[in-house]
Amino acid sequence: MAQLYFYYSAMNAGKSTSLLQSSYNYRERGMNTLVLTAAIDDRYGVGKVASRIGLETEANIFGADSNLIELVDASIKDQDIHCILVDESQFLTKEQVKQLTHVVDNMDIPVLCYGLRTDFQGELFTGSQYLLAWSDKLVELKTICHCGRKANMVVRLDGNGNVMKEGEQVAIGGNESYESVCRKHYREFIWDQ
Repeated sequence: MAQLYFYYSAMNAGKSTSLLQSSYNYRERGMNTLVLTAAIDDRYGVGKVASRIGLETEANIFGADSNLIELVDASIKDQDIHCILVDESQFLTKEQVKQLTHVVDNMDIPVLCYGLRTDFQGELFTGSQYLLAWSDKLVELKTICHCGRKANMVVRLDGNGNVMKEGEQVAIGGNESYESVCRKHYREFIWDQ
């Protein structure tokens, strides 16, 4: 029986690496995967999932107006799909998460979503909110703060490396723009100042 999984973490915990490994495992056994990534994240090129350790694969992109059921239906016409893997799943809409539950429940295809839980202000992303609410399995991927504690928050940095307290929820960037920290250091950077 297929299930909806949400693998979540702060940045730099290996979400994309884990997705790529899962896709490889399916393909190694002769099974087909459908890899999806958010169109908004073009750091490594449009339609690519890439990890910091150098692994990458081509992916289908989704935007806020994409119908994921239609996307899956179109892919199934070309080949059997045994698993769907979604990178940057925090950018899914509520309706798209609902569509993924349809894929799992009615099409019997497992869906593995990988994404951030919260933004740099400690607020849930829409996709993460509904994945946390509706997923069958929740898995936290862990990374560490500079102090050695588990990092479960993210701070955004300006061009000079200073922590930002305000801004748009979405600003695409990597290590130059974000740092994963523990809640204690997040509080010191954001809440206690």
